[in-house]
Amino acid sequence: MRTDTIRAAAVQIAPDLNGRAGTIERVLNAIAEAADKGAEFIVFPETFVPYYPYFSFVLPPAQQGAPHLELMKEAVVVPSPETQAVADAAAKRGVVVVLGVNERDHGSLYNAQLIFDADGTLKLKRRKITPTYHERMVWGQGDGAGLKVVDTRVGRVGALACWEHYNPLARYALMTQHEEIHAGHYPGSLVGDVFRDQIEVTMRHHALESGCFVVNATGWLTEEQIAQIHPDPKLQKAMRSGCMTCIISPEGRHLAEPLTEGEGILIADLDMKLVAKRKRMMDSVGHYARPELLSLNHDARPARTRHATDLAPEPQEDSEDV
Repeated sequence: MRTDTIRAAAVQIAPDLNGRAGTIERVLNAIAEAADKGAEFIVFPETFVPYYPYFSFVLPPAQQGAPHLELMKEAVVVPSPETQAVADAAAKRGVVVVLGVNERDHGSLYNAQLIFDADGTLKLKRRKITPTYHERMVWGQGDGAGLKVVDTRVGRVGALACWEHYNPLARYALMTQHEEIHAGHYPGSLVGDVFRDQIEVTMRHHALESGCFVVNATGWLTEEQIAQIHPDPKLQKAMRSGCMTCIISPEGRHLAEPLTEGEGILIADLDMKLVAKRKRMMDSVGHYARPELLSLNHDARPARTRHATDLAPEPQEDSEDV
C-alpha cells in the first residue's frame, strides 16, 4: 500500500558493451543496492540493456552493419529470461522498476521502456514513438498505445524516452492520465555539456507543467568504453558529458544534487502531498485547461501491419427428416 512518502532511485551506471548478460547482471546488482538504501521506485537509463547504440552517432551508415547486427543479437525479447530476472528482482525486493531496453521483435528493434510493479508484474511495455536523428537507422517507431500511465504500488507512473519530452502532445497525453511520478530516460555520455543543460531544463519543466515528480536516469561510459566504440579522439568527444541524472519535485526543485559525472545511484524521498499542493494552484489538465478551445486527439490503438478479415462460415442448410 502506498504511503505519503516514496523513496526513489535514479541509476547512472555503465552498461556492459559485450552484451545483455553482463548488463542485466549490473541491473540486478543496482536493484539490490538501491533497495538496500530503502528505494521503492528505481529508474534505469534509456535502452540500457544491452546498451544504447552509441555507434550510430559516430559511424556513417555504410559502417553500421556489423554493430547493428550485434545489437540485434544482444537485444531483449519481451517476455524472456532477462525480463523475468528483472521481474523476480522487483518482486523479491518489493520495488517498482522502470528499465530501458533495446527490444527485438523479429526483424526489428525498438527503443522500449518496461515498467515492473512491486509484485513483478510487467505493467507496461512502451516504444519510443519517434527515434531521434541517428536513431532512425536503428529503431522502428512506436505507437500511441504506449502513451499510457499505469497504477503501481508507488502511484500512477508514466514514462518517456529522451527527446520524446520535446513532443508536448506526448507529454500532455500522460498528463491527462494524471501521472504522479514520471520516469525519464536519456542515454548519457553523449553530445556534451549542452545536452546536460537541456535535460535539466526539460525535466524541471515537465515536473512543473505536469505537477508530478520526475525521476530521470542517464547512462555513463568509461574512457575505455568510449575508446572501444570509436578510436578517433575527435569523435570520442561526442561521447562525453551529457549526463543529468536527477530527481525533481512538482515544484521544479532538485530533491538531491544531480549526478553529472561518474557512476552512482541518486536517492531522494518524494513527499506525495506536493502533487496536490502544486495542482491546487495549476492543474494543466483540469481547472487550468480550456478543452473547449484546445484538446488532444490521442489514437491509443496498437499499430498493426496485418489486418486479417476472417471468411464468414458458409451457411448450413437445415436438415430434413427423410
